[in-house]
Amino acid sequence: MALIAICVAALCLALFVGNRIKRGRERRELELHSIEPETLHDLLTANEKVHIFDVRQPLDLLAYSELIPGATRVPPKEVMANPSLIPREEDAVVYCTCPDDKTSREILQRALSLNFSRLKILRGGLGAWKAKGYPVVPYREAFRLDTEV
Repeated sequence: MALIAICVAALCLALFVGNRIKRGRERRELELHSIEPETLHDLLTANEKVHIFDVRQPLDLLAYSELIPGATRVPPKEVMANPSLIPREEDAVVYCTCPDDKTSREILQRALSLNFSRLKILRGGLGAWKAKGYPVVPYREAFRLDTEV
């Protein structure tokens, strides 16, 4: 009975340590592939070539019908189905309005699994951009409220 308890404890410890290592790796990867609003603003002000993609869910776009100037609107499910909508060999930034940048992170994970290396997510998304007082432009194109995943 004591042997079983020791084995269970060892297994729990191994799972705990493994999970902590995985979370640390994910955090480092996220740091490596994130960009602050100030940095993106500086790049745009300096006319650096960087592609910006608004990957918000349709209902989020309906609530806040504005984009970062120069951004291209791409529905997240289209990017997930066809990652080549984002250039592989050029600097690109995706942003959303989800808590913890959830949609952007999902797209980043998909892109990294396909060996994209120059994609970053805008830390804090559109909300962080606007909180800094940076400009936005109205989004006037028609879009579908298709929220099916």
